[in-house]
Amino acid sequence: MSKQRNAIVTGSSKGIGAAVAQRLAADGFAVVVNYAHGREAADKVVQSIEAAGGRAVAIAADLGDPSGMAALFDAAEAALGTIDLLVNNAGMMRLGAIAETEDEAFEQQVALNVGGVFRGLREGAKRLADGGRIVNFSSSVVGLCQPGYGVYAATKAAVEALTRVLSKELGGRGITVNAVAPGPVATELFLGDKSEEQVAAIARMNPFGRIGAPDDIAGVVAFLATAEAGWVNGQVIRVNGGMN
Repeated sequence: MSKQRNAIVTGSSKGIGAAVAQRLAADGFAVVVNYAHGREAADKVVQSIEAAGGRAVAIAADLGDPSGMAALFDAAEAALGTIDLLVNNAGMMRLGAIAETEDEAFEQQVALNVGGVFRGLREGAKRLADGGRIVNFSSSVVGLCQPGYGVYAATKAAVEALTRVLSKELGGRGITVNAVAPGPVATELFLGDKSEEQVAAIARMNPFGRIGAPDDIAGVVAFLATAEAGWVNGQVIRVNGGMN
């Protein structure tokens, strides 16, 4: 009988994170569905996984808080055992021109998007099983450099740098560290403040004439979690349909 594989997916109560948690569960992982606020949404993801025959547990942790990631690992290990896969998905985006961005908006994004990922990598480097996997979330805006995305893009560029460095630091343990960088995806976060005309205009920028779906991203994360992806390390994969 093969060993149960255990995964933490941060920020997985909705959107891309929820799709990743559901896909990993379908692939045989026991999954920690992490959330900061809104237990009800996380419970729904857990229920959907269990209804499909998988195993999941919802665990609250504010990853913008310096103590949040260690507490999440503690709770995850208590519930499931040693963690084999960490998906650093949790993040926030507050758009605005650099000249108009207040300190609060800057500091909140840095605290979660960089601080949360850094602490996840630090805990993962110490606590993941040998041969494990880490998948971080960057964004295709790092390459697009669009106006209004300055701080957000900067935080994701930091994630890409951390990804490449840690991949070299953990190679001796057989742990791969990669990042996925989605383009626009049909989630509540992306669609919430945009008109139908704006969404249609963004879709036309893509060679396929559409924006992404959460499952488009989840499939790539699922691949990076497999044994077949063991030679993929220190990479940033732009998952955007060619919207480069």
